[in-house]
Amino acid sequence: MGLACLLVLAGCSSLSGTGDKGYITGEGVPTEVKAADRGDPIEITGTDLEGTEVDLADLRGKPVVVNVWASWCPPCIAEQPDLNEAHDQLGDDVTFVGLNIRDASREDASAFVRTLEVDYPSIYSADGTALLSFAGTLGPRSIPSTVVLDAEGRIAASVQGRIPSVLTLVDLVEGVDR
Repeated sequence: MGLACLLVLAGCSSLSGTGDKGYITGEGVPTEVKAADRGDPIEITGTDLEGTEVDLADLRGKPVVVNVWASWCPPCIAEQPDLNEAHDQLGDDVTFVGLNIRDASREDASAFVRTLEVDYPSIYSADGTALLSFAGTLGPRSIPSTVVLDAEGRIAASVQGRIPSVLTLVDLVEGVDR
């Protein structure tokens, strides 16, 4: 019973991952939410790494992919090329936004973006509070994670852990209207 309570509080669904490193990787299994079962739109406002204000409400009208990452997270580094490729494949039909959490500095996060050639903005949330908007979908230490929002800003799909493939993410995004 105590372990089950701990898992619920930690926001993880299994004992996999590297929780001793400050994050918990998921299994990378996509979860889709039928349109009728989607909750309220996700509300997140923050400043990106360039100092520009980003409000998810301003991005409504087409799907949005939100990727949660940290510069010190090995699975985040490993999945970034797949995210970049999916971003290129999906083009202007979708908006990508990074959600950088728990990095020691903007400089560390900016170095990640430069080195891995991330071509979309990332909201900087050093304390991870931006993740609170995803309560019930993502845990507070779910790094990396990817959430697909529908055109209304509601959670349509999520992947806790590294995305399995470019094709998986592209299929999730293209399926948000189902």
